[in-house]
Amino acid sequence: MQIDARLEQLGDNPFTRLNALLRGVAPHGNERPVILSVGEPQHAPPAWVADVIAAHAGSWNRYPPIQGTEEFRQSALDWLGRRYCLAPGLLDPERHILPLAGTKEGLFLAAQIVVPALKSGRRPAALLPNPLYLTYRAAAIMAGAEIVPLPAPRTTGFLPDLGAIDAALLDRTALLFLCTPANPQGAIASLDYLQQALRLARHHDFVLFVDECYCEIYDRAPPPGALEAAEALGEGLDNLLVFHSLSKRSNGAGLRAGFVAGDERLIGRFLTLRSYAGSQVPLPIQAAAAALWRDEAHVVENRARYRSKIDTAERVLGDRFGFYRPPGGFFLWLEVGDSEAAALRLWRAAGVKSLPGSYLALDESSGHNPGAGYLRLALVHDDATIAAALERMVRVL
Repeated sequence: MQIDARLEQLGDNPFTRLNALLRGVAPHGNERPVILSVGEPQHAPPAWVADVIAAHAGSWNRYPPIQGTEEFRQSALDWLGRRYCLAPGLLDPERHILPLAGTKEGLFLAAQIVVPALKSGRRPAALLPNPLYLTYRAAAIMAGAEIVPLPAPRTTGFLPDLGAIDAALLDRTALLFLCTPANPQGAIASLDYLQQALRLARHHDFVLFVDECYCEIYDRAPPPGALEAAEALGEGLDNLLVFHSLSKRSNGAGLRAGFVAGDERLIGRFLTLRSYAGSQVPLPIQAAAAALWRDEAHVVENRARYRSKIDTAERVLGDRFGFYRPPGGFFLWLEVGDSEAAALRLWRAAGVKSLPGSYLALDESSGHNPGAGYLRLALVHDDATIAAALERMVRVL
């Protein structure tokens, strides 16, 4: 039996690798284990979400429209307008927005519509920030693109240096992924940076995917958005798709409800692909999602809780492990030397589970892995639990 060889390139995901690293290792002592390896929100979504779902229980037997309900699309459009101060008319709910069964599905499937067999007569390239959310890599591999990691070290503000990309490479690029705020480093792309990325996409005729799933969790200033950059350039939404989710904004990871917005040509092609391959969001979930996009009170409260967690981390860690306040998101990206060895020691000696940074990054052409010296810790628990876990980390590492 023959199987697509590209599947072999995917390898194990970071959490499978972590399980293998820690297999058979039991934490010493009587301290309760703390899981900081997974970015799964521990806050509850608003209680009224259950009421909305229950009120629409009569529609569980219906197939949802693949393009989503009018209510869902309009609520997403209205939220984008409020969040990014977009002018009326930039987005149309019929042409520019599609619901997603979580943005992981969207990021993966959308890559399949933008990577041609050849670009400029050569194999097309997909440019990925490095470190990264590894679904980007999987999407590009299965779409047939050559993976080109773009270093995103501290020296460039944990974002790729777009000005350093070779023009010949850009000419054969089909897709550039960006994440802002970045997972894992929390870096925020400025409006100028997003405009530069979109100009490159248009000049070299590739598609810019911007993952903005952490955009509502920030420390001080709200992150700019790629739609904002497109509006500032004044040339419509060509060559751009942005992805949004309720998983972090509303603690609704289990809802599997997000959306994609942008270039209407791409949205139209994506609608066709999803009509065959996409999992549609059930109607009661779309109703709940629409209500969540309309409500801001729970988002303000959620953001304040994460800000408090960062305050706790700063108090406990000080300047240890290269600590810095992440401008966005809820991860710490800490310098620990050998990330696998540190993760293993931290679990064995302190019962704190973290994710080696090397599992979130790709080897560069030199063989260097830019995440090898870091641990990613997700600040998803209450302040007291986070403080105790980080105090253990200080003691052990």
